[in-house]
Amino acid sequence: MPDRGGGPTGPRIRVGRPSRRVRTLLMTLGVLAVLGMAFTMFAGFWTDWLWYRSVNYSSVFTTTLWTKIGLFFVFGLLMALAVGFNIWLAHRLRPPLSAMSMEQQSLDRYRMGIAPYKKWLLFGITALVGLIAGASASSQWRTWLMWVNGVSFGEKDPQFHLDVSFFAFDLPWYRFLLGFGFAAAILSVIAAALTHYLYGGLRITSPGARATAAATGHLSVLLGIFVALKAVAYWLDRYGLAVKSSDFKATDNWTGLRYVDANAYLPAKTILFCIAVICALLFFATLWRRTWQLPVIGFGLMVLSAILIGGLYPAIVQKFQVQPNEQAKEAPYVEKNLKATRDAYGIDDSKVSEYSGKPSTTDKTKLRDDAADAASIRIMDPNIVSPTFQQLQQMRNYYAFPTNLDVDRYSKDGQDQDTVIGLRELNLNGIPKNNWINDHFRYTHGYGVVAAKGTTADTEGRPVFTESDLPSKGDLGTYQQRIYYGEKTTTYSIVGGPQKEIDYSDDSGEKTYSYNGDGGVNLSNPINRAAYAAAFSEPQILYSGAIGDGSRILYNRTPKQRVEAVAPWLTIDGDAYPAVVGGKIQWIVDAYTTTNGYPYSSRTTLGDTTADSLTATNNARAVVAQQNQVNYIRNSVKATVDAYTGEVKLYQWDTKDPVLKTWMKAFPGTVEPRSDISESLMAHLRYPQDLFKVQRELLTRYHVADADTFLSGSEVWQVPDDPTNKSGNAVPPYYLSMKMPDQAAQAFSLTTTFTPNGRDNLSAFMSIDAEAGTPDYGKIRILKLPTSTTVDGPKQVQSQFNSEQDIAESIRLLRGGDSEVEYGNLLTVPLDGGLLYVEPVYVRGGGLKYPLLRKVLVSYGGNTAFEDTLDEALNKVFGAEGPTTEPPPDEGETTPPPPTSTNPTVQEALNDAQKAFEAGQQALKDNNWTAYGEAQKDLEEALRRAEDAQNQAGGTGGSSPSPSGSPSPGGSPSPAGSPDSS
Repeated sequence: MPDRGGGPTGPRIRVGRPSRRVRTLLMTLGVLAVLGMAFTMFAGFWTDWLWYRSVNYSSVFTTTLWTKIGLFFVFGLLMALAVGFNIWLAHRLRPPLSAMSMEQQSLDRYRMGIAPYKKWLLFGITALVGLIAGASASSQWRTWLMWVNGVSFGEKDPQFHLDVSFFAFDLPWYRFLLGFGFAAAILSVIAAALTHYLYGGLRITSPGARATAAATGHLSVLLGIFVALKAVAYWLDRYGLAVKSSDFKATDNWTGLRYVDANAYLPAKTILFCIAVICALLFFATLWRRTWQLPVIGFGLMVLSAILIGGLYPAIVQKFQVQPNEQAKEAPYVEKNLKATRDAYGIDDSKVSEYSGKPSTTDKTKLRDDAADAASIRIMDPNIVSPTFQQLQQMRNYYAFPTNLDVDRYSKDGQDQDTVIGLRELNLNGIPKNNWINDHFRYTHGYGVVAAKGTTADTEGRPVFTESDLPSKGDLGTYQQRIYYGEKTTTYSIVGGPQKEIDYSDDSGEKTYSYNGDGGVNLSNPINRAAYAAAFSEPQILYSGAIGDGSRILYNRTPKQRVEAVAPWLTIDGDAYPAVVGGKIQWIVDAYTTTNGYPYSSRTTLGDTTADSLTATNNARAVVAQQNQVNYIRNSVKATVDAYTGEVKLYQWDTKDPVLKTWMKAFPGTVEPRSDISESLMAHLRYPQDLFKVQRELLTRYHVADADTFLSGSEVWQVPDDPTNKSGNAVPPYYLSMKMPDQAAQAFSLTTTFTPNGRDNLSAFMSIDAEAGTPDYGKIRILKLPTSTTVDGPKQVQSQFNSEQDIAESIRLLRGGDSEVEYGNLLTVPLDGGLLYVEPVYVRGGGLKYPLLRKVLVSYGGNTAFEDTLDEALNKVFGAEGPTTEPPPDEGETTPPPPTSTNPTVQEALNDAQKAFEAGQQALKDNNWTAYGEAQKDLEEALRRAEDAQNQAGGTGGSSPSPSGSPSPGGSPSPAGSPDSS
């Protein structure tokens, strides 16, 4: 061919398919990516299964899993079939093509475009709606299990006379089914209408009929189904009135029918149900009449009826019948609410007694003696002394105590002793160097229990430890001291393999240990290692040489995490506490069964009612399910978690609770019978704080017995704010061994105070027997103060303490220099018709990093005292001597007789040294560091003179011991509590 003048030609570039090697590489990478994603998804499932199997609760995992899968497929398939069938039917009922209008010509392009993909498009749409519906349904696994396993309450609601189980278990499931039906009907109407429009069954702008007879019949049936479902909704709404919440009078969460509900809404719902049924029949009749006229008129009438009958008529009844005579109209319904609420929260048996608030005797000696017998007054506040435990018993930086310690009771020599207790848990922030091996292999556990008497302090204001040191020793005997599971243990550890763990250190050096318990999941299997490497995003788990035969991974290590995981149907108390039981450290966890469907019982939000001044500063104590609204609660389960093995046990505590029985049917074998609780464990079970907080909040309104008083609001109480700090939150309840007026002996109790709404004087004192296994366990006693006289409440007592000139001056001196004053728990104790208030006062003085008990505030009958010890304060406030309990000497401290010598010069110097030592001790008690320093100088100078005189006499003057408890000239450390100690 001749040259066309296209210019010079160069080499041609041939664009072809990628080489076989490249295609193979790309395909391999794609397959590996898909496999990686699949394995990551599998890893989460597999590790969950391994964990549940390791704690012997695999049935919880499988039951929950199969329930979710079943609901997903059943309801996903139903939704897909409903939508898919209506799309198919609308397509099948499409009209034959005829002369096309402009509207149909524009739609023809879409019809032609989707024609080759109609089946795939139908499959895609139905699959999408099925997946969404199935995922939504699977989240209702609790509702399904409660419905299918529901147990009768044996009680009927006062309006419909149906068993409470209908409202608690059945009605929620019926509402879910109704909601699913509405969703299926609406999606089917939308899908069918779009399909009819696309294929000409519905027309918007075309002349002539806007819908074919087939489209009219199809859509009318779907709309009839929707209206029929609305009729069912109206019928269920009748029963829903029994569990409907509203704002009413003294409560913001009133639940149940009121006068307007029973006499206006209830008949209105019945009438609307009948209208909706008729309207639905009119829609179905369109199949034969082929006209929308009657159904549309019927639907319009239904909407108008809903406005007039369902909205306007009840408003008229409320305005013109109820408001003019509200008290008389509402009283019968208030009585139903009072009874149901008290039953649902377990406060129906609360005993309210009148209490004068004034001493019934003037015999000072009797009052003083009775004060010693009224309560074992706890002056060691578990919410204050944690830093003291930390400073004196931490031993190593990689140990730590919780911010708030716990109160328990232990028996010694046949006598129960209120005890402040804490565990020396692992603190990863304190290890020498953070790296993967140290964090997860070497530093794996805490060590030992530390406990102190709650009612006693030593001469320096420190706790009197009954279990201390490392390893711990004392009154608790022999037990497994290693703590692998605890409240502060939030990371995973790998134990039992080639890598040794740090056990503890003592004077002879560091000890190592290798875990030999059966807790955790075995990592010897490479598949398990790969799964955990993927699940924890930690590839080193897969190839690390520190993992080998016997290696086990421990995770989900806090007691609340473990109980919540094995029993996801329980609500967990905010405060797990440790106890030494049967040679083991056991965490005890209280758990609750709840429902939101108890008719007429008012609702409460758990996160709000369980909040106090402690939860405001310590989120670890917050109840699980913060915003859970409930109107029925039972402490139905006591759970334990072994601190060494992590073993979880659930014990049936409330044997009558129908909610627990329902869950035990759903998860058979997971909850052990109450009879399996050992005596040693029973001795440490107690009434739970969060349930007590819920009950006390309800009792601020529901302590009244009659509807008139409730409606008047004159007897509404409130839980006072904590006067010992500036948090502005409610005062926490306190555990205390005490005796109420009708009790013959002290009982371990939970206590709280109430004040009138908006005022600070005391209106009531509440106590509940907290000692499990006793006949009165759970008995609520309320001492109601007279309204005609004023009795000081906690805030007023605290204000009185702070305003008295002598006390205020002493507090000012305690705050001198760098010292800080901290107020402990303000305890209230009923005593001979009056109320005894006791508050310990702690000081962080000078260089001290921890609080020491320095003073005790006591108030009774308007008299106050501010003394060094509780006995001194009680003696002063009552003006009489009582049985004195001398504080024990410091550990290791002896009190030798005053020093003597035959050498007059030596003896004179020793006398001066003794005086200087005593002056130093007094200055230490007074928190006067300047005087203490001068006394120490005088002491050192006197001891030096004694030593010089002794040496000049050639040692013939007799012995010259150091003054009692004083340091020798050789430089012994200063007494604990001095500025030099830490």
